[in-house]
Amino acid sequence: MTLLSFKQKLYSTLKSHYPATEIDSFFRLILEDVLQLSKIDFALAPQQKIVADKILVVENIIKGLKNKQPIQYLIGFTEFMNLKLEVNKNVLIPRPETEELIYWIVEDTNIQPVLDVLDIGTGTGCIPIALAKSLNKANVSSIDVSEKAIETATRNAKSNHASVNFIHQDILNTQNLPQQYDIIVSNPPYVRNLEKIEIQKNVLDYEPHLALFVTDDDPLLFYRKIAQLALTALKPKGVLYFEINQYLGTETVSLLKQIGFKNSILKKDIFGNDRMIKASL
Repeated sequence: MTLLSFKQKLYSTLKSHYPATEIDSFFRLILEDVLQLSKIDFALAPQQKIVADKILVVENIIKGLKNKQPIQYLIGFTEFMNLKLEVNKNVLIPRPETEELIYWIVEDTNIQPVLDVLDIGTGTGCIPIALAKSLNKANVSSIDVSEKAIETATRNAKSNHASVNFIHQDILNTQNLPQQYDIIVSNPPYVRNLEKIEIQKNVLDYEPHLALFVTDDDPLLFYRKIAQLALTALKPKGVLYFEINQYLGTETVSLLKQIGFKNSILKKDIFGNDRMIKASL
């Protein structure tokens, strides 16, 4: 298989499944991150043969894409805030909206001295790793119920030279957090079952439901639990940050007020959806 024949097979196989712009993106990712070549390399030598041990890898990626598997799972990583993060079936693929949440936190806190930070719902480790890299002298910890997620996040922290204390713990069965923090942040499961019809097949079929979905009758259970724990686990000037369900912004603000958070700011993402909340006591 040559580079040109690979490109032709990719486009012919996927043209009825994806728009051309997305296939262009797939081609670039596979070329650069699987074959370790640039678009210039392809332009200069389209008839260059792909090394034998990469042919099966490329063919499996094309097959996976045809079946709507996320490209990030197929190549094994994603990029997030200039970090390269391993992704697999045990963790959600980080979204651009979560980058916005981190930028908000950093803008608010970067001028402060040493900070104690807790992330709840580790996943890939994208939030705690990005905060550890962005906030000077921060002591960052992160909790997740999934041992596999903790293992993935630990590898990501190591590969990105970030110091994070990962804790295997079920937050819904937690009575008290281990210490007080300046910042508590969470992007917990928040998609209701009734919203599954809006979810793309590549997400619904392949990303872990444990990290995505909550029941229709109590969609804010994670927010309630975390906010209740934060009442005593935040320092006097501490701040709670959430990524939220875009349809439940008002309800989440009301819940925080009922629990005791007097000051809440609801913020939209770049797509104009209610996506983030900052709250303090």
